[in-house]
Amino acid sequence: MHHASRITHYQLGLIGYPLSHSLSPKIHTAALKACDLEGNYSLFPIHPEDKQGLKDFLNQVRAKQIHGLNVTIPHKQNVIEFIDELTPTAKSIGAVNTIYLKDEKLMGDNTDAMGFLTDLKKLVNKETSKQVNKSALVLGAGGSARAVIYALLNDGWNVAIASRRVEQAKEISSSFPNHASRITNYQLPITNLTDLQPSTFNLIINTTPIGMTPNINESPLPENLSLTSNIFIYDLVYNPRETKLIKSAKQNGNHATTGLGMLIEQAALSFEIWTGKKPPREILYQTVVE
Repeated sequence: MHHASRITHYQLGLIGYPLSHSLSPKIHTAALKACDLEGNYSLFPIHPEDKQGLKDFLNQVRAKQIHGLNVTIPHKQNVIEFIDELTPTAKSIGAVNTIYLKDEKLMGDNTDAMGFLTDLKKLVNKETSKQVNKSALVLGAGGSARAVIYALLNDGWNVAIASRRVEQAKEISSSFPNHASRITNYQLPITNLTDLQPSTFNLIINTTPIGMTPNINESPLPENLSLTSNIFIYDLVYNPRETKLIKSAKQNGNHATTGLGMLIEQAALSFEIWTGKKPPREILYQTVVE
């Protein structure tokens, strides 16, 4: 990829806030080991308001003290102004989850979209050989929603975005002008899904933090919602291992999955960008499940 071979000890890490629950160090430590590379993966919490801190920190990548960074909430969009060049994917999505140095330039990439799509196809293809009418409802409109929507649009889906902040959703719609006809917007919370006719969707994706530890008794969908069993449910939250949304969906007979597969896939893709090596997904998965 890029002079990866010369690095003898990889300094990698994650910026975001808060980071106490992150599984990334486990995943990347396993990846280093599986690929027979020396290095470590650290957590670098940077406060949401600390722009200067963020800027200064990214200079460590410029100075080659750090060889690769992942970016998570709330910095996926904040880092953009401090980066020299975005890959076409990161540019289209408007969010960055992977940073590295290439030809002395600080690059911003996004492996969330590809990571999500790879994992989604496992779920959808495994459970259905029949043609899926590709219509998805995305809950939320943050940085990960952007990646998910980008992936879905490129894979030929129609997308409805439901978010608390309609402005944010409209902004997403306008950032995909070529696909505008395939995007609709709704306001959350959805109290009455007849507004939405869930029967017209065959995939619902939660990109909000609703249901995440410690608020494990919450769900982004209303209690009394009757979903038809042919709807796939994909919850980006993987902490707890089974969110209330996933539990209810499975009880209802829906095929449902958490974002753990996406987490592993996007991590593996980032790792490959930094090191040029493809870590075995199965080993990464086992590391996290143990």
